[in-house]
Amino acid sequence: MTKLIDITPPVRAGMAVFPGDAPCKVVQTFAIGPECPVNVTEVSFSTHCGAHADAPLHYDADGKAIDELDLEDFIGPVRVIDARGSGPLCQPDEIVDRLKGAPPRVLLRLEDPIDPMVWPKGFRTLAPETMTLLAKKGVRLVGVDVPSVDPETSKELPSHMVAREKDLRILENLVLFHVEPGDYELIALPMKLEGLDAAPVRAVLRPLRTIGES
Repeated sequence: MTKLIDITPPVRAGMAVFPGDAPCKVVQTFAIGPECPVNVTEVSFSTHCGAHADAPLHYDADGKAIDELDLEDFIGPVRVIDARGSGPLCQPDEIVDRLKGAPPRVLLRLEDPIDPMVWPKGFRTLAPETMTLLAKKGVRLVGVDVPSVDPETSKELPSHMVAREKDLRILENLVLFHVEPGDYELIALPMKLEGLDAAPVRAVLRPLRTIGES
């Protein structure tokens, strides 16, 4: 059986979230004991907590909600690219030579391992020109291992606006430091949260099968 590679950070109480966003809270509703046969837990968190898929509604008032998106974009061949660098933005010339023959999904490793309990202030992100390049190469889904494809201080969200114009799908807050660059199968289906702007995903990679492999 082909081994899955988990690229989802743990969701836990007190984990880092975008400044001002709703924190993750965990409350025990029922606990196993003499009068109770089960454990039941209440969990509350932002739609952008942990690994998640943005819906166009997140950055477009008239955009589609997460439950309206085609799931085909979130499952299938993907290329993982190590795009770490010294600049605050990943520029097109840093990855263009690694996009030849790329599948319609690309995941970009932008940072070294990030502590999920600490907000990664000043994280590296994507230049809008890089998003445009990916779209021109036929990419439909872009994933990153940071909280956003735009800088945390941005008000214009230029990379999100490219996604809006080109109808790209976005995955954020993935864990990619342990993944060797290369081609895989991605499975990252968003929860069916009706009418909402994003949804958590349990994202995994599976090495591509070779001929004759079961």
